[in-house]
Amino acid sequence: MGPWSHKEAAAWVDFKTGTRWIAGALIAGLSIAILWSFLKVLLWAAIIAVATWPIYGRFARRMPSSMASNVTPLLFTVLVALVVLEPPSFAFATLASRAQSWVGTMLVDSNESVTPAWLSTIPVVGPKLVAQFHAHGGVSVWLQHADTTALLGWLQSVGEFAGRHLFRIAFTVLLLFFVYRSGEALARDLGRFVKGRVGERANHYIELAIRGLRATISSTLIVGVFDGVLTGIVCWIAGLPDAYVWGALTGLLAAIPFLGYVAVLGAFLALLGGGSAIAAWAFLATGVVILFTGDKVVRPILVGSSTQLGFVWVLMGTIGGLELLGFIGIFVGPVVLSLAGELWRERTRKVERDHTPHVLIDTPQAATHPLANSAAVHAGRT
Repeated sequence: MGPWSHKEAAAWVDFKTGTRWIAGALIAGLSIAILWSFLKVLLWAAIIAVATWPIYGRFARRMPSSMASNVTPLLFTVLVALVVLEPPSFAFATLASRAQSWVGTMLVDSNESVTPAWLSTIPVVGPKLVAQFHAHGGVSVWLQHADTTALLGWLQSVGEFAGRHLFRIAFTVLLLFFVYRSGEALARDLGRFVKGRVGERANHYIELAIRGLRATISSTLIVGVFDGVLTGIVCWIAGLPDAYVWGALTGLLAAIPFLGYVAVLGAFLALLGGGSAIAAWAFLATGVVILFTGDKVVRPILVGSSTQLGFVWVLMGTIGGLELLGFIGIFVGPVVLSLAGELWRERTRKVERDHTPHVLIDTPQAATHPLANSAAVHAGRT
């Protein structure tokens, strides 16, 4: 068989190149499909690592160098897991214990065929609820006629939900350990990759994303303190027992938009159960105003100052990210919009530069122009 012609060699090279592209695309697609269910876990590990990296750096410098490879990242991972998981665990345990006591009180009242005092204070629907309460014999009779199969199905769904999220939390903690251990190498590789695709502006985009992410996390903490302190003060004024517990509970749940209203509603029901109807409705109105101000005013102002986003864009990024990605979208949404805003500003600046007329003044050429010569002669004569 004779040597290949130039056309045949070029066709073979094109075939090999195309095959490599197809194989690469296939491998990339399969990798994405395999890791897709772990996307949120990876994002959580990355977000926590970026937010806590300066603290981890100071912690690592104080540890012996012999422990730097494994023990230091392991200890810091355990500390972060305790700090992050302890407050939500306290919040949900408190809510569960309070809910149990409320349900017990309602069942006792219903067995005695006594309408709870707070039920009639609900505007518009209160009297109807009281009538239904008496007509059906109370809550205990309603529970006796409840569909056991539906209740078991609901409990199974709750169990599956809790198990799935416990698995994600455990895997996030595991990934966080590896990120702390190899974070510097990962950051260098990511920087090279982004720089190769974006260019010299890569460092600017990475810094903008990190600054926006840390601002979002800081704003979440500040909003939690804002909502918790003010709600605790209002609970104390309303005469609710354990006001500091309700304030802390509201602050913890307020980290997630709209979830703080659950704690406010719980405190409202506790006040109603204590017979303080006026104080309960006043507290509910004040608590809603506090949470609305924290979520819709304080959070966007704090995030917008670092991400160069306006109030509305921060609000849409937070709510849109929550809708798309869940709780993690609260942090991802504003960062993505800040990067999009920076790209848009750079694009508009480039368009303005391209359409700006360039006026060049060349003195020697202007002097040789006939009109310029005549003007100069006329000026000399005068």
